[in-house]
Amino acid sequence: MNDNQRSILLESSSRFPPPPGVKLSYGTSGFRADASVLQSTVFRVGILAALRSLKTQSVIGLMITASHNKVSDNGVKIADPSGGMLSQDWEPFADALADAPDSQRLLQLVDDFVKKENILLEGAQSAEILLGRDTRPSGESLLEAAKQGINSIAGAVAVDMGVLTTPQLHWMVRARNKSMKATELEYFEQLSNSFRCLIDLIPQGSAVNKINDKLIVDGANGVGGEKLELLNKILNGLDIEIRNSGKQGVLNEGVGADYVQKEKVVPCKFGPADVGIRCASLDGDADRLVYFSVLSNANNKIDLVDGDKILSLFALFIEEQLNTLNKCDRDTENKCYWPTLGVVQTAYANGASTDYLKHSGLEVVFTKTGVKYLHEKAAEYDIGIYFEANGHGTILFSEGFLHWLDGRNSELASTSKGSEQQKAALRLLAVSKLINQAVGDALSGLLLVEAILQHMGWSIHRWNDLYHDLPSRQLKVKVVDRTAIVTENAETVVVSPPGIQEAIDAETAKYPRGRCFVRPSGTEDVVRVYAEAATQEAADNLANSVAQLMDQFLGGGT
Repeated sequence: MNDNQRSILLESSSRFPPPPGVKLSYGTSGFRADASVLQSTVFRVGILAALRSLKTQSVIGLMITASHNKVSDNGVKIADPSGGMLSQDWEPFADALADAPDSQRLLQLVDDFVKKENILLEGAQSAEILLGRDTRPSGESLLEAAKQGINSIAGAVAVDMGVLTTPQLHWMVRARNKSMKATELEYFEQLSNSFRCLIDLIPQGSAVNKINDKLIVDGANGVGGEKLELLNKILNGLDIEIRNSGKQGVLNEGVGADYVQKEKVVPCKFGPADVGIRCASLDGDADRLVYFSVLSNANNKIDLVDGDKILSLFALFIEEQLNTLNKCDRDTENKCYWPTLGVVQTAYANGASTDYLKHSGLEVVFTKTGVKYLHEKAAEYDIGIYFEANGHGTILFSEGFLHWLDGRNSELASTSKGSEQQKAALRLLAVSKLINQAVGDALSGLLLVEAILQHMGWSIHRWNDLYHDLPSRQLKVKVVDRTAIVTENAETVVVSPPGIQEAIDAETAKYPRGRCFVRPSGTEDVVRVYAEAATQEAADNLANSVAQLMDQFLGGGT
């Protein structure tokens, strides 16, 4: 690092001193905290984004959002060249940067890191970082801090993409690194065109008209509501009424996918008049999606259709198209290619959903809790589908499979245009363009759900009846040292301390359809307990029994 670069870093970082007593950690959601203490952290993440761009020689994204958190919070996270999350290898550096007590220590950290990573800071190479923010009032000043962090690295350029959903920014980064146009207009056009393609391919005689054709969407008073209003203007084939679009009301306050999924009640501005109508809810930055229907005479209670059900719907549709595409006869036998199709869940997925997927003949695999693990595993398949119950998930298509599919579609277009096989190929290609393969995206997910429901001729009630969730209970148990618990098999089996797993198994065996696992929290000294069983009382009893076991084996925390 030359003297000029040193002096620029020292001078700019001195304008963003870290607040005393604040220690942050870069997790799946990036850094999150009360917005009032984030200026220094966001400035430093700007530096990291510039270095990441120089290292990868690719466009990087920086998003300012706190998703489903309250409006006074904010956060910052990085989108890597693929459009996915920041490489885990760089997370310790992010933590160290955020925690540097002063400008001199910050300078030393950057100097050491660029030497280790062989990053040139002479301005000879360029770096480009796309910036986005959600609608939080604190976003503008934090965006300015990010720009100053980026501009403090020689050769780095910050490009402000404006107010965006988090998935839009991830999509733009992925598109730019594939040498594609990456504006909001292109995003909207790709979604609307691929949705239209799926609607045009709905089978003749499908019971489309039998379903309730109106959809009401809760926009969480956030950026997703705003963007859905814009997208809705260019959509054909969908009647959407948008509530909580952000013009009135407070972001995430009594609204949004997180609130609806956890509380299982209607969001603000929904009520008895909406009974029986198909409803959906986005979260604050539009990367999560759940559906629901309002129950009659039930004190604002709802029938929730969560991420597990969205996963099941997507998996059934994809499997149906693959089966149609690969209906082989003697002439086409050699042209059939059976891609690997994998469904990825965590142990928190309801057991009824896992049973349903397995009974449908699908391959289901489990990973540790966290989107980064789900995404990584899904990428191992030709088609990988993952979702968490909270409504975050997507579908990944391998480049190899898409290349084959494109060729197969062209072949079918010339030999049997309009055949069921060709339509299946076209549907799969449309899904690959509609779904956001960079990250979970509530807007693209919503359009895919709507297209599939129309294709199937299903109401929300028919969809929700695919299976019925097993009752479950989650508890937190305070312990002295959470790291004493060591798990394997996607966090479903305790291997240390000895004896715990056997005790859990003995308790679980007492209950019909019982399942229980424990895992250490990633952030606090607690052990999380998840239990499910055939009845709510049994699930509660199992969770409480295992919580007592944790107390006995590990000792209660204060």
